[in-house]
Amino acid sequence: MLTWDDEVKPSNSGALSNASDMAAGRPTASPSSPASFAQPALATHSFSAPAGAQPVAATTAAARRVNAADKRIINGQTDVNQLVPFKYKWAWEKYLATCANHWMPQEVNMNRDIALWKDPNGLTEDERRIVKRNLGFFVTADSLAANNIVLGTYRHITAPECRQFLLRQAFEEAIHTHAYQYIVESLGLDESEIFNAYNEVQSIRDKDEFLIPFIDAIMDPNFKTGTPETDQTLLKSLIVFACLMEGLFFYVGFTQILALGRQNKMTGAAEQYQYILRDESMHCNFGIDLINQLKLENPHLWTPEFKAEIKALFQKAVELEYRYAEDTMPRGVLGMNASMFKGYLRYIANRRATQIGLEALFPNEENPFPWMSEMIDLKKERNFFETRVIEYQSGGALSWD
Repeated sequence: MLTWDDEVKPSNSGALSNASDMAAGRPTASPSSPASFAQPALATHSFSAPAGAQPVAATTAAARRVNAADKRIINGQTDVNQLVPFKYKWAWEKYLATCANHWMPQEVNMNRDIALWKDPNGLTEDERRIVKRNLGFFVTADSLAANNIVLGTYRHITAPECRQFLLRQAFEEAIHTHAYQYIVESLGLDESEIFNAYNEVQSIRDKDEFLIPFIDAIMDPNFKTGTPETDQTLLKSLIVFACLMEGLFFYVGFTQILALGRQNKMTGAAEQYQYILRDESMHCNFGIDLINQLKLENPHLWTPEFKAEIKALFQKAVELEYRYAEDTMPRGVLGMNASMFKGYLRYIANRRATQIGLEALFPNEENPFPWMSEMIDLKKERNFFETRVIEYQSGGALSWD
């Protein structure tokens, strides 16, 4: 279900045809070809008029002004360079909300974290394992997410409002990678060990190997939407990244580092994780709205067979993230243990499934960490750990979960 009341419903009115790519040296496709849906371009048609004649408006279809009702999430034929008139106002509002939450890692003071990390008695070995495993996963996870957006998703989405959000999201993924690097550098950790953990730590590698095929599929230069099969491939990739990567795979790590912060440990890192969690929650919610709008415009894609495949992916993702929880927490620590995360991950999976129109996969699961909701509260004027006053949120009160 979409979360913004001002959504414009898709129309059956005729879409504008593509402009020629010949002037830019790009190959052209016939209107009946699936490839012709991929990238509507700005019209480049021109002609010479007799001296003294009044200018004559171009009459090609591609030169017509965009009608909002003709826009489509994918396979649209309107000019992707024309942001307005808006059709998907929810996407624009989410873009504005992310801009209002801007932050940079180096603004967070890491002195207390550095002193604690260097103190032989500052953290237990289990707590140190959590920090290093977290950084080992996240330093490359957000790079994978950015690659997926920039090299894959962006070029297949034909709604400029949604593209605007994706551009901001890609920048935020860069900020997140910067944040993890900043923590690694501040603590004096072995950079080669942390950044190569996704090749050396099995529980991290398993999660990445689950994700990579969905990146590769839509990054393939030969991949084009426009058929039921390829449209389902893109939809599947969107679901994996919004619901399972950003909406599930990040939550064990977020909970662990924020739990450290709640005990007044690693508060600088925890502050950054709080901002990252807030960003990722917004990414997840945008992705879910994108998925639901795509389904609304293409109901033929949401087949029983496709839904069964998505359910299986949800179950596999829960299994992989639980294995990661067991690896990062071989013993109880911070008042938590790995078994608590089994219920938490099932609870989150149920939320994501129902948000995109599936039934709950694990009935009757409850949230064992209700305090996590506080971390995503955009109305707070002070950081949870009270290390400094923040002034990033200047927009209206929004609610994300």
